[in-house]
Amino acid sequence: MKKSYFQTLLGFGIPYKRYAFLNILFNVLYALFSALSFVALIPMLNVLFERTETQTLPPTYTDVFHLQSYVIESLNYYITQQLEQNIEGTLFLVIGLVLVLFFLKNCFNYLALYVITYLRNGILRDLRTTLYQKIMELPVGYFTEKRKGDLMAKMTSDVTEIQASYLSILELLVREPLTILFSLGAMLMISSKLTLFVLLFIPLSGWLISTIGKKLKKHSARIQEEQGDFLSILDETVTGQKIIKTFSAKNAFNEKFKAATERFYHFSNQLLHRASLAGPTSEFLGIAVIGILLWVGGKMVLVDGSISGTTFIVYMGLAYNILTPAKNISKASYTIQKGNAAAERIFEILRSENPIKEHPEAKVLKQFSQAIVFDKVEFAYETTAVVKEISFTIKKGQMVAAVGPSGSGKTTLTYLLNRFYDPTKGEITIDGIPLTKIKLNSLYQCIGMVTQDAILFHDTVYNNIKLGNPTADKNAIINAAKAAFAHDFIAELPKGYHTPIGDAGNKLSGGQKQRLTIARALLKDPDLLILDEATAALDTESELQVQQALETLMEKRTSLVIAHRLSTIQKADLILVLDKGKIIASGTHESLLKQNAEYHKWVKIQRMD
Repeated sequence: MKKSYFQTLLGFGIPYKRYAFLNILFNVLYALFSALSFVALIPMLNVLFERTETQTLPPTYTDVFHLQSYVIESLNYYITQQLEQNIEGTLFLVIGLVLVLFFLKNCFNYLALYVITYLRNGILRDLRTTLYQKIMELPVGYFTEKRKGDLMAKMTSDVTEIQASYLSILELLVREPLTILFSLGAMLMISSKLTLFVLLFIPLSGWLISTIGKKLKKHSARIQEEQGDFLSILDETVTGQKIIKTFSAKNAFNEKFKAATERFYHFSNQLLHRASLAGPTSEFLGIAVIGILLWVGGKMVLVDGSISGTTFIVYMGLAYNILTPAKNISKASYTIQKGNAAAERIFEILRSENPIKEHPEAKVLKQFSQAIVFDKVEFAYETTAVVKEISFTIKKGQMVAAVGPSGSGKTTLTYLLNRFYDPTKGEITIDGIPLTKIKLNSLYQCIGMVTQDAILFHDTVYNNIKLGNPTADKNAIINAAKAAFAHDFIAELPKGYHTPIGDAGNKLSGGQKQRLTIARALLKDPDLLILDEATAALDTESELQVQQALETLMEKRTSLVIAHRLSTIQKADLILVLDKGKIIASGTHESLLKQNAEYHKWVKIQRMD
C-alpha cells in the first residue's frame, strides 16, 4: 500500500520518537484532566445550590459495572460528612479541587506543546537538509530542465507550508481525539441518551467538512506553481538588471510580474474562501447540537426529572468541551489538503532519480597516469544529437584543444568527461577504466575546471580559493594566488584575502574573477585540467593577464582546452576541429594550417580580431 505524504513525512520524526512518546503521555493526561475538571464542577454546584444528596453510610464496592454509582455515592458521603462539620470549608475544598484539576490540565497541555516543538522543528530541519543534499546529488541536466525560481519556491515557501500545515497539527493528533474520547466517556456516565445526539454529530460534521475541502489540494498546488513563476521572474530581474535598463524593458517586466502576482492573487482568494468555510461550518454544526441538547436535556430536567439541573449544566460544559477539538480536527482536514499540495512538490525532488548511476564495482581513480580515450562517443539532449561518433585520445601530459563554431559540441565533451551526462553510445575510458566504473568522487578529485563564466560564491577571496583544497593552509592559498597573478590585486582589496567579493564575485572585474578561479584550480593541483573558453569573455588586457596565469596552470599538466581564441591553443599537442558534432580534422596548429581549409579560415578570422 502506497504511503501518504503525511506518513512519509512522519518518517523524518523517527530520530525524535522520545519526544513523540512524551507528547502522547502529556496529551493523555491533559485530556483526562480536561474531562475531570468539568466533572469536578458537579459537587461544587451541588454545594452551592444545596442539591447534594445526603449519604450517611459509606457505600460498598460491588463490581466494575457499578463503578459510576460507587464513585458518586462515595463523593456524596464525603461531602455530607464535611457539610455537617464546616460548610465554608467544604465549599473551599470543592472549589480547590476544581482549581487543581484545571491547573494540572493546563500544565500537561504546556508540557505536551513543549516537547512537540523538538519533534516539529527536528523534522523541518532534517527535511530541509535532505532536500538540499538531494539537490546537490542531482545531475547537471536536472537543473537545465527546471526553473531556478520554482526550485527556490519548493525550498522556501513549500517547506514553510509543510511547517504551517502538517507539522502544526501534530499536537492535535493525540490531544483532540483523546479530549473528545474522555469527554464522551464522562458524558455517557451522566446520560447515554443525550450523548447519542453528540455521537451522531461527529461523523456528520466530518463528512460535510471533507466534502467542502476536496478542491483545496488542487488550489494549493496551483498557488505554489504561481509563486515559483514570480520568483523566477524576480531572479531574472535581479540578474538581468543591466539588460533590462539598457533596453528600456522595465515596463515589459513590470507587466510580466504583475500578471504573475494577479494569478497568485486570484488562486489565493479561491483557496482562502474555501478554507474559511471550515470554522463557521463546524461552529454552526456545534451550536445546532447544543440547541438540540438544550431542548432534550431541558425536558429531562424540568419534565422527567431524570437528571438534576447541576448535572445538566456540567453535561453542557462537557459537550462544549468537545466542540473546540472537533472544530480543530475539521480545520486540520483543510490544512492536510494544503500540506499535501506542498509535499507533492517537495517529494517530486526527493523522488527524482539520478540517471548518473555509480557502478556497484566502481573503482577509485587514485591517479591519472596513461591516457583518456573517447571511443565512438555519441550524445543527444533529448532527441537532438550534439556529439556524433567522436573518437580521440588525450595522453598523459598532453594539451588537447577543441575548436569550432558555437553548437559544434565542444562544451559537451567537457560535460561528458566530467560525467555530468553519460554518452548515448560509445565509451570514455581513463587508463583503460570505463568512466562509468570509476567512483564519481575520485573522478572529480582528478579534474580541475575553469569555465568562461567565472563561478565564484558570496564569500571572501580566501574561502573562494580554498574551495580548491579545503585542507590547504594560508601559505598554500597565497602561493596559488601568486601563481595565478592574483596576489597583487588581492593585497589592494580593503581586507585583503578576507574581503567579501559579493554575489557571484560582482565586486571584482572579469579578469580578477577569472584569476581567482585559476588560483582555485592551482590549489587543487588536478591531474587533468579542463579549460572551457576561459578567456572568451575578457578584454585584451585582462586576457593577457589571465593567459599568463593559464600557462602557469597548464604547465606539465594534462589538459583539454575549449577555445575561441587562437592564443590559447597554438601550443596544443593536438587540436580537434569540430563541426555539427563531428571531428572534421585533427592535428597540430602547423599541420592543420596546411591541410584544413576550415581551420585556416578560422585562424584568419582570429588574426583579424
